[in-house]
Formats: sequence, C-alpha cells, structure tokens
Amino acid sequence: MIFYFSGTGNSQFVALQMAQLLEDDIVSINRLVKQESTPSFHSERPLVFVMPTYSWRIPRVVEKWIRETDFTGNRDAYFVLTCGGSVGNAAAYAKKLCEKEHLNFCGLAGVVMPENYLALGPTPNGPECQSIINAAEPRIASLTNIIRAGTPFPEERISFADWLKSGPVNPLFYTWYVHDKGFTVSDACLSCGACAKRCPLNNIELSGGKPTWKGTCTHCMACIAGCPVEAIEYKTITQGRHRHYIMNDALCWENGDEKQ
Repeated sequence: MIFYFSGTGNSQFVALQMAQLLEDDIVSINRLVKQESTPSFHSERPLVFVMPTYSWRIPRVVEKWIRETDFTGNRDAYFVLTCGGSVGNAAAYAKKLCEKEHLNFCGLAGVVMPENYLALGPTPNGPECQSIINAAEPRIASLTNIIRAGTPFPEERISFADWLKSGPVNPLFYTWYVHDKGFTVSDACLSCGACAKRCPLNNIELSGGKPTWKGTCTHCMACIAGCPVEAIEYKTITQGRHRHYIMNDALCWENGDEKQ
C-alpha cells in the first residue's frame, strides 16, 4: 500500500508512478490529515511512505500521522523522500520511528524532483522542472523494483554535514523559519478558495474573500504554488520565482483513494 503526502505534487507524482508499477493501492495522507482522520489500514504488501524532505527529515506532520495510525498485516516499511538535492540523515530518524511503531524499517531513499520551496531559495523554470521529472523516472522504477523484490533499499553513506543538517539544524529550522507570518495576498486574488481547500492542516480560511493564515503552517507551499493567479507571496522572497505545481487535486482531495 502506497501512502503519500504532497504539497505541490512532486511526491504525489512519485507515489502514482510506484502504485502503477506495483499495481498497488494508493492513499492520500493530505486528505486524511485534513479530515483529522486516523483510520486503521490492513495490507498484505509492504507499506510505502512517499513524502517531501522537510529540513533533511520526514515532515513532522507525516510522522505524527504515522504515530497515530494503526497498521496491520505486513510490517515492512519503505520510505521514499522527494528532495531538491539531499535527504541528509533522514533514514536514522525514520528508523527510530519504525522502532517505536513496531514496523520493520526497510530503508529510506531519495528521489530528486524540482525544487518547490520558493519561500527559501530560487526555483527552476518550467522546462527545467520537466527535465528533472524526466530524469527522476528511472530512479522511481529502480526503487520500485527493490520494493517488489522485498529487499531493503541500499544504505547511503552519511557525512558529518548530513548528520548536522538532520540533527541540530532541523529543530532550529522549524523554530526560526516554518511559520506563516510572511504570507501576503494581493488584490489579484479571485476569492476562489483553492488555497484553503488545498491546505492539509486547515490553516487557511477566507476572511472578506481573502485567505488568512491561522498559525499552524507546515510550509508545504500548496497555497502559494497552486494559486491560479499568483496572488500569494511570502515576504518579498518569492516575487518573480517560478511556482512549481503538478498536483492532481482530483486524486488528492475529491476522489479519495485510487486503486491503480
């Protein structure tokens, strides 16, 4: 069973590809988190968790959801993290999570996808994003073959920089940077409500037809990257930057789980 959390569609794309290749069921964690739902899942096949890398670890929102969800049947757990370059030492923390939840940790692997964190740094343009996606497909297929074979992902060599980024830097990054005080909306806003609908933490509501943020942001970038008229900015950092958004909203929010 494939579980995914995705802000702008990178991890959804990878999860859909893997589900198709494995002919397995797929579940949107976004939808369940938004509904504040933690149902039980039974799977005779391995559990595959696909998500973005947040400050060189799995996102806290996903870790919390896994802790609160009951999994029965197959206890093998694979983690696939999309990233702009590196997953750091995320595997060590995913392994600790599995030990606490009595899951059999079968490894963590990164898949390089287009950088979407426009609130932090430069992002590639449209053609560059497509080139990165095309280059990721063989990696996705290779990881899928490993899961199909039932063998663990190969362990990656961890450097001191990886240890530092996933260790001391991660909590500092959340404390200093992951908040919603910098989001603004311009008069170009259509009051369509797409940002509120897409926010997995229900952190956005419309006030006077314009989005307002309520303080529990996880910086998934769904609101700013998915705005159809680019009316949302983060401080002045995001001005002029490409907004990468490839999420299939119908699969993530409207139709629920899809069997591939």
